[in-house]
Amino acid sequence: MTNNRPITLFYSPQTRATGARVLLEELKAPYELHVLNMKADEQRQPAYLAINPLGKVPAVRVGDTLVTEQGAIYLYLADLYPEAGLAPAIDDPERGAYVRWLFIYGNCFEPAVVDRHMKRDPASMNETPYASYDSLIDLVEETLKQGPYLLGERFTAADLLWGIALRWTTMFGLVETRPAFQAYMARIDGRASIQKVWAEDAAMVAMHEAAVKARELVG
Repeated sequence: MTNNRPITLFYSPQTRATGARVLLEELKAPYELHVLNMKADEQRQPAYLAINPLGKVPAVRVGDTLVTEQGAIYLYLADLYPEAGLAPAIDDPERGAYVRWLFIYGNCFEPAVVDRHMKRDPASMNETPYASYDSLIDLVEETLKQGPYLLGERFTAADLLWGIALRWTTMFGLVETRPAFQAYMARIDGRASIQKVWAEDAAMVAMHEAAVKARELVG
């Protein structure tokens, strides 16, 4: 399928938006970046709040369609470019597991990690969206032990989401490093799309920090 609708990714480096950009690179989709300097709180200004009232990145506009939230963006973009093979088709038996992992990330993994980091007592296993932190992390580990990817031998957009998330959360000690995670992250980290975006992100972060410092000196 050829898609000629213009794509704009509302973006800030080294944030959740990094994964959305990596996905666009993997899809070989032409896109433009609308870069926000979060160190200068540009994501909280009226211009961007008109795009996403929650003031979060990523957001993506494809033609007249605006999509926010990581899982939704991955789902939408991977389906938009089926020729890239990163999303099982709607009638594919593996579609259920693929969608499940996209939603486990936002609905379970992030809340569990944040609760643990903030040292908040979780609700009971019947009330919390993730049952328990340990059961969730064990589920991820056991799935990846069977790997090499979440759907076994099949690499999908969900692996980009989880590979990048595990890299950041283990890097900052939010999730313990386990051998299955290390092996999985190494497979994901080696992809050319990730190497490209990480290098460009590092340069962009340096520019943003310099811009903030220059503004402080003037102010």
